[in-house]
Amino acid sequence: MKKTLVLLACTKIKGVYMKSRTCMWNIAICLLTVLAITLQLAAQDHPDHQPTITTFDAPGAGTGAGQGTFAVIINPAGTIAGFAHDANDVRHGFLRSSADNFTTFDAPGAGTGAGQGTRAYGITPAGVIAGYYDDASSVSHGYVRAADGTITTFDAPGAGTSSGQGTIPYGTGIIDPAGAITGHYVDSSGVYHGFLRAPDGTITGFDPAGSLLTEPLSINQAGITGFYCDAINCPGFLRAPDGSMTTFDVPGDVNGTQPNGINPAGAITGLYFDASAAGHGFLRAKDGTITTFDVQGAGTGFLQGTFPQAINPAGAITGFYIDTSYANHGFLRAKDGTITTFDAPGAGSGSGQGTSPFGINPPGAITGYDTDGSGVYHGFLATPCNGKHCEDEGDHTTAAGSATRERPKITLPENVRNRLRRGLYFPGPPASPSN
Repeated sequence: MKKTLVLLACTKIKGVYMKSRTCMWNIAICLLTVLAITLQLAAQDHPDHQPTITTFDAPGAGTGAGQGTFAVIINPAGTIAGFAHDANDVRHGFLRSSADNFTTFDAPGAGTGAGQGTRAYGITPAGVIAGYYDDASSVSHGYVRAADGTITTFDAPGAGTSSGQGTIPYGTGIIDPAGAITGHYVDSSGVYHGFLRAPDGTITGFDPAGSLLTEPLSINQAGITGFYCDAINCPGFLRAPDGSMTTFDVPGDVNGTQPNGINPAGAITGLYFDASAAGHGFLRAKDGTITTFDVQGAGTGFLQGTFPQAINPAGAITGFYIDTSYANHGFLRAKDGTITTFDAPGAGSGSGQGTSPFGINPPGAITGYDTDGSGVYHGFLATPCNGKHCEDEGDHTTAAGSATRERPKITLPENVRNRLRRGLYFPGPPASPSN
């Protein structure tokens, strides 16, 4: 019997750089840095308090329902990348520094019509950004933006050139520290294939054996992870640096397995769907051992449940859960399994509203976006407490735009290539091409 896949998918900490004038000052800074890192890692091992949350809007972000700011990913320095939906529903990439300074950009050739424009999904420690843009014909193309702002566009060999086709790097970790990029391309027949773009620009396509649709979602030195669909099922996969492929299903999976993030140690997180199409989280260790988990308060009905999105080097996992009212709430799962839940200030509590984290950096800072009661999206930064009582510090808000989180979508099983057409999968807005 064929399985029905229900795919849902789709955040940061401030980097502090100190300069010294004397050797003793350098030594003092080193000691303080070691202490700070120790506190940060301890907080990730067992978080005791709510994080401090700062909300923000990118310049030019629209203020209507379905418009706003989509914060997607954060690097070790606390720089956030994402994109904004303007008042005309055109997308524009942005970069937010740890000092709350914004840089907006558009890839050359990006269309200016509704649903077109530039989206950013990945950022390296050096500030290199990757993503894709849709041109005036709604054909997608990949790009990489250097730290100096220079943008290079690219297309995977075999990518289609009609509307809804092309090269689409997106997910919650599409570029690794060395600059290798992953994603998928849609060929002229509408079939999805995975690709790897090396730092030198060489592009290699790939598909697991028997795949009718391949969707890579995250990359680092441990490999590429994502999911694929054959004629029967949609399992997860891990593509090693040497190109070898390992596929897996999470125990309890009835409606699909979707790995969303991988850390340098090779640990993978993501979700699977049960017989009721409710989502459940999982952590797959490098040796293949799988641990499943659910956030308290997560619903157990159709398209409710727990949706992990990213994992950092310390093993801390972030994502969101959907309650019985279909509202989203953020969570942080520490390495020891302790789970802390949180909501961004101003987040709505109705169906399709709430808090949706998507990225977490090595120090444990989280970024994502929230949807308010009017359906407008806003970016946020959740900074870990590191042992301090963040509840007493209050929440903060800065101005400049807002973010749009689309309700999770499902796909039907009649035909894998049809059921997973653009915009009908990948639960979170950042990764949803329709956003």
